[in-house]
Amino acid sequence: MTSSSPQAVRLAELLSPATILLHLRAGDREAVLQELAETATRVLEKTHLTQSLYQALRERELLYSTGIGDGVALPHSRTVPPELTVRPLLVFGRHSGGVHFHAIDHRPVHLFFLVLAANASQHLYLLARLSRVLRQSAVREALLKATGPEQVIAAVREGESLLP
Repeated sequence: MTSSSPQAVRLAELLSPATILLHLRAGDREAVLQELAETATRVLEKTHLTQSLYQALRERELLYSTGIGDGVALPHSRTVPPELTVRPLLVFGRHSGGVHFHAIDHRPVHLFFLVLAANASQHLYLLARLSRVLRQSAVREALLKATGPEQVIAAVREGESLLP
């Protein structure tokens, strides 16, 4: 995978058990962003940057919600510290009760994918690809029912396999 070829990136390969949170504890948008930021910085071994990442995500949400509808949000920001974007990363979080996230359809969000990318073209590619995968109701259902990280990764992989 090279930074000049974002299409070489497969979403399922950016997930691991360490980046999958099946039981988000957060009760509001800011707390979800904090929990996702903590996970990303822990995985990247850059925990000293947790607050910087959280702040970048929060500022992005204040511009316009990343809640894309159907119970899904794709928190991201292009203004994160460069040390956090040396490689692409996805953090998946699921909230059983749903969180008010100011989503476009005004419904609670249950499924969150934090997106970190190495450059602008990869960032846009990952957001677009993830959005297309998550438009598939079968993928969203599988993510809601997953009992372990392997099932989350399998659902994303299956959804990707159906893309052109």
